[in-house]
Amino acid sequence: MRVAADDSTSGRWKRAVREFLYGLAGYEIAQQALEIRASMERLFMLGVFGDMLGVPILPPYYGLRLLPYVVPQVATWKRGLLRERELGSDHEHHLHGL
Repeated sequence: MRVAADDSTSGRWKRAVREFLYGLAGYEIAQQALEIRASMERLFMLGVFGDMLGVPILPPYYGLRLLPYVVPQVATWKRGLLRERELGSDHEHHLHGL
């Protein structure tokens, strides 16, 4: 019984150290990658389905062929794109090492 308790304690320590190192070294990189992916996805949706908002970039034929794949994302994309923003509000001001 004592060995099982030591294993769980060492496992918790290993997990805590792993999570600390991830937060120290990898968290900011992962967050930035998610932000870049979201902005690229917004640009793609604008290019393909911009005619829904009055911005015709591609002919509607290609948008209609892709529409069944992106139907679940259209409502959140419209809401995010039409949200009122200030200049420079799309990027958070990261502290980079502080």
